[in-house]
Amino acid sequence: MMMAMKIPDTFYISHGSPTLSIDETISSNPFSRRCTPRPSSILVISGHWETSYPTVNGTSETIYDFYNFPKSMYELKYPAPGAPKLAKRVKELLTSSGFDRVDEDKKRGLDHGAWVPLMLMYPEADIPVCQLSVQTDKDAAYHYNMGKALAPLKDEGVLIVGSGATTHNLRMLRNTTSVQAWAQEFDAWLKEALIDGRYEDVNSYKEKAPHATVAHPWPDHFYPLHVAMGAGGPTSKAELIHHSWGLSSLSYASYKFTVTA
Repeated sequence: MMMAMKIPDTFYISHGSPTLSIDETISSNPFSRRCTPRPSSILVISGHWETSYPTVNGTSETIYDFYNFPKSMYELKYPAPGAPKLAKRVKELLTSSGFDRVDEDKKRGLDHGAWVPLMLMYPEADIPVCQLSVQTDKDAAYHYNMGKALAPLKDEGVLIVGSGATTHNLRMLRNTTSVQAWAQEFDAWLKEALIDGRYEDVNSYKEKAPHATVAHPWPDHFYPLHVAMGAGGPTSKAELIHHSWGLSSLSYASYKFTVTA
């Protein structure tokens, strides 16, 4: 039996609108990047799945968790295999690291925070996928520690992807090309903190970052960053792999965390 290749990087991507799945400019989308080497399976931590306890899913059925979008989007499928072995391994790692309860939802499939970017990264849909939920009643450090617990998966060929949004306040979206100042300031602070390796500041973003509660009135789309950051490791190097803006306050900044010698 061939041993899985180690995966050196973890990723946090701002997954944007579900319409990326039908965007004709798909070839220029940053999520068309693939991880090197090819992963044996993929674990996605999506901001679109909130539970009281860490939960893994048991199926990869495509979920259409959006409303009033073009009809063609509801006909899309991302038929990746499920990853029951990975789900079991995630439960083992979290439990052994002090997470008292880890659940499995055997009916839940992949929400658009998972299948839309994966459709662009791995359109063949031939890599097993598992999702892990976030707990919005917990803090950022909790999710960072979750990521630390999952770090051994990288040595087992698993690609860990946090999928959310660097800024995510839907009430502040505007149909204009000018970027709102609060969004720019939060986005710039986060970039500097990550590039400088100030991960503890990122864990304490509510106290440290400007406009933190405006950028994230609810932390569901931000906590996947902390999981990816924790899985990268305390000495990992953060790299900004994409940056753009949408609707005047939605940052699509995405990051890669690479272990350094």
